[in-house]
Amino acid sequence: MITVVIVDDHPIVRAGMRAVLEQSGDILVQAEGGSGTEALRLVLKYDPDVLVLDINVPNKDGVEVTRQIKAQNLRTAILILTAHDDPQLIFGLLENGALGYVLKDEALETLAGAVRAVAEGKSWLSPAVASQVVRRAIAFQAEASPRSRALSAGHHLTEREVEVLSLLGQGLDNASIAKSLSITKRTVQNHISNIYGKLDLDSRAEAILYALQHGLAKVPDDP
Repeated sequence: MITVVIVDDHPIVRAGMRAVLEQSGDILVQAEGGSGTEALRLVLKYDPDVLVLDINVPNKDGVEVTRQIKAQNLRTAILILTAHDDPQLIFGLLENGALGYVLKDEALETLAGAVRAVAEGKSWLSPAVASQVVRRAIAFQAEASPRSRALSAGHHLTEREVEVLSLLGQGLDNASIAKSLSITKRTVQNHISNIYGKLDLDSRAEAILYALQHGLAKVPDDP
């Protein structure tokens, strides 16, 4: 069972998330909280696989909670749940260690899948959030980081891995990539894991940025 702690300051929202997750059959909600302080306390008490965290909780916001959890080297993966898709907020959370970002207007359909993904150490972004990652990458295309420039051309990707990376760069989620290439989602995830290893990347955001910076994906006219 995947163990989860839910932290949101709206009890009705928490109840809805609990119901969705517990219907999945492989996810156990251990506890709920309504503030950033409670989030830290519950993570330390229960050591869950995943913390589902609303960004706007009282006492400590989601960015600060994420930062503190990662600073303590706790194993819990953080999945952000919010109504906001502000680029600065998204990147602040991703850069501080959040593995996933789910928008509330699509949470009921995607929450269980997102929890499973981050529990396995995989990045998970709502499609609209992936679009924001693309926009942010555009701003940095002309200023590739020293780390990106240092990536060796000797890390050869297979033709299929290049196709997957190209679609990642366009902001597609795994299901959309699988449909586009007529392969399974598990196969897509295997390719993504290989890409991360070969290119020394740590997240979906880095893969998208790499694809854009190296011409493996086209920036959409209207992301």
